Amino acid sequence: MLASNNKILIALSAVIATACGWYFFSNEKKVDFNTEVKPILNKKCISCHGGVKQSGGFSVLFREEALAKTESGKPAIVPGKPDESEFIRRLTLNDPEERMPYKHDPLPKEEIKILKAWVKQGAEWGKHWAYIPVMKESIPDENDDWIQNDIDRFIFEKLEAEELSPSAPADKATILRRISLDLTGLPPSPEIAKQFLSDPSEKAYEQLVDALLASPRYGERWTSLWLDLARYADTKGYEKDAHRSIWRYRDWLIKAFNENKPYDQFLIEQIAGDLLPNATDEQYIATAFQRNTLTNDEGGTDNEEYRTAAVLDRVNTTWEALMGTTFACVQCHSHPYDPFKHEDYYRFMAFFNNTRDEDTFEDFPLLREYRNADSAKFESLKLWLSQNATPASYNNIIRFLKTGQPVINSVVTDQMTNSALADTKWLSLRNNASCRIKKVNLNDKAELMFRYATGNEGGVWKLHLDSAGGPLLATATLKPTKGWEIATIDITPTGGVHDIWLSYYNPKLQSANDNGAMFSWFYFKEPFPARQQPGFDTAFKYYNDLAASGDYIATPILVENPADLFRTTNIFERGSWLSKGDAVQPGVPSVLNKMPEGAPKNRLGLAMWLTDKQNPLTARTMVNRLWEQLFGFGIVETLEDMGTQGMAPTHKALLDHLSWRFMNDYKWDVKALLKEMVMSATYRQRSEVSDALLKKDPGNKFYARGPRVRLSAEQIRDQTLAVSHVLSTEMYGKSVMPYQPEGIWNSPYNGAEWKLSEGDDQYRRAVYTYWKRTAPYPSMIGFDAAMRDVCLPRRIRTNTPLQALSTLNDFAFWDMARHFADHINKTAGGDIRKQISEGYEAMLYKPIPASKLNKLVELYNESVKSLASGASDAKKILGPEQKPDIKKAAMVVVANAMLNLDEWLNKS
Repeated sequence: MLASNNKILIALSAVIATACGWYFFSNEKKVDFNTEVKPILNKKCISCHGGVKQSGGFSVLFREEALAKTESGKPAIVPGKPDESEFIRRLTLNDPEERMPYKHDPLPKEEIKILKAWVKQGAEWGKHWAYIPVMKESIPDENDDWIQNDIDRFIFEKLEAEELSPSAPADKATILRRISLDLTGLPPSPEIAKQFLSDPSEKAYEQLVDALLASPRYGERWTSLWLDLARYADTKGYEKDAHRSIWRYRDWLIKAFNENKPYDQFLIEQIAGDLLPNATDEQYIATAFQRNTLTNDEGGTDNEEYRTAAVLDRVNTTWEALMGTTFACVQCHSHPYDPFKHEDYYRFMAFFNNTRDEDTFEDFPLLREYRNADSAKFESLKLWLSQNATPASYNNIIRFLKTGQPVINSVVTDQMTNSALADTKWLSLRNNASCRIKKVNLNDKAELMFRYATGNEGGVWKLHLDSAGGPLLATATLKPTKGWEIATIDITPTGGVHDIWLSYYNPKLQSANDNGAMFSWFYFKEPFPARQQPGFDTAFKYYNDLAASGDYIATPILVENPADLFRTTNIFERGSWLSKGDAVQPGVPSVLNKMPEGAPKNRLGLAMWLTDKQNPLTARTMVNRLWEQLFGFGIVETLEDMGTQGMAPTHKALLDHLSWRFMNDYKWDVKALLKEMVMSATYRQRSEVSDALLKKDPGNKFYARGPRVRLSAEQIRDQTLAVSHVLSTEMYGKSVMPYQPEGIWNSPYNGAEWKLSEGDDQYRRAVYTYWKRTAPYPSMIGFDAAMRDVCLPRRIRTNTPLQALSTLNDFAFWDMARHFADHINKTAGGDIRKQISEGYEAMLYKPIPASKLNKLVELYNESVKSLASGASDAKKILGPEQKPDIKKAAMVVVANAMLNLDEWLNKS
């Protein structure tokens, strides 16, 4: 009986112990992987046990890797069992040869405690906040007279938590200049300024905002931002850095921003405008976003290598610019800190790997926008074809005339005998030469159009099937040309896919090394349709005229390969394009949203994925970027990296609230989003800061005061042009060349020179300045503009002597100072104090402080003395075209000083 009772007591004790253990375990604080565990792993473990390096066969990058067997044959982490986990044991050892982290200080006890608890709770991984789809946020229940909209409720909640108070509203003059520079990149027009400053109503500010958003200058300002992301330049980069005509893309951006194109459509057209049904010229031009990649024209380079480099750049740009995520390192290995695998990179690359560009000298493919008589011919031809040709023939002909595609570029030829790629650009056939074009689809093809150049009579060009001695496909006697010309020959109808062998013979050539003919591209095509229909002869003539025409604006664009030219995409082992691994299909990382239902596996499908509301990064990235432009820092300071190694968001709930509104309430309306931001009391605060606030929040991350940051390079130039009354209001067109000192450009091999634009063109806005990658406009680089070799998601503000040297000594700024001095002299008369006072008010919309006025008057008087004594040269200050007037020159010195005031170069 006693034994029986003991058994009952033992069993009851076990039940109680289990229940207590369950109770205490279930009430143990749940460890948060993202905020508690991941930072420890990233800082202390992942350098040896991650995507790049996996010592001992152990990685903590992905859960499946962390729980897999290591080199010992056992897993290092056993979920639920920290005492059986080698991972935990190694952290607690005393022997430095065995303890982890190896050759580093041991982990603090508190961190080991967190990791133990995490393993005990199942070693669950968690998604980083930025990879979770945006959810609708609850708006804080905050009420205060300061609050103007919901943004302020989020900000006010954080200020209260930090025991801070918001600042008073900025005065009207300050907010007028701030909002105008932020929305248009320029000071307000005198009419807008006068209306706002004289209107005491509560609606005055909102009316000001609406007027600025409606200004055509708005599009120019925000295009300047986007050009950094698009790595826009007027040159190709690399050694020769030759000219590229791509300004139509810049103009497309200005129009898109001014039209307030919804952001999702804005992205779709730039990623896949050419794939949209019945794509317009403007939608083709939008794809130049991804044709701003560098092209290497240097002789001896491998065109496939640099084509591949351009494709990789498109992958990296798409992630950094549109999704705020560093992805480039995944080219070589799985991401060491974020959940992106090596193969993810190449599946994503497959979306971009089938465009027609191939690092050609001419930047093919190009959108041709015909001009003058050719424009009328093109419209007449389209009309005739629409009435007489099948839809397929119509589309093929119009696509070729608009884009020059799908041709086979000569850079892909191989198997060369006494032939070569001249300067690695064009096929050069010498006497008795031959080469091959691989795998040409000849189904329904009966003609060959080609672009060639030769100065020789008597050259015979032959095409053979499948081998150099195979069946003859065509023979042509090549006539001498004046430069490049286009010709068409008949070919024997054959069908199927064949290698085409080209041969050339010319009995008149004296040497086997003499060049016989050069070729640029080949176009195997169907015959021109509807030969029996009325108007055929005219239509056919127009077709040939247009194919050979040079009277068009040409813009590099994206065009997709036809099915017979599709490329296979392979993983590059360790990132080397020479080491091809397994083939992959287009796809997106599994950690993010899935491809939308029915989305094609091409760039259009990718664009649909990017703009899907389930994509966690696209909206957040744009909201964060706009916030940074207004407040000086993003809610996530690292605009280029929202991943685990980027800065944590200071106001995550606010970021998600605005991202949700952007997609759902505003339907991707950028102007509406900007208006909400600038209408907030947060934006309208004074920027003055107390010592106590500066000590507690030096970076203004809690927004207890208004933004105060240096203006961008473009804004500094543009506002000075405006206040000097020389700013040209001309919009669009080719890039211009304002004053630049001699010797800045040193263009090897291409002989390009900086030619000063004439008339008002030298006073165009900075967005129109010609941008040479190897020698950008000096004053802009001095103020931290981008080189534009690669995508730059965020400019870093610096403070260097070069900046002061630019604004105080650059002839362009002196020229503006002269015009400024002339203007205030005309409006204020000969009274120096009045000139300075009115000039200051024209700059900043408020009276000049007496102390500053006195200093500037003192500068004027000292300048007069210096000029009168000959210590300074009035003629140099005023320019050689003006008479050496001492008082006038002294006022230019003062004007130049005023244009270098701290409050002028900064946004307060």
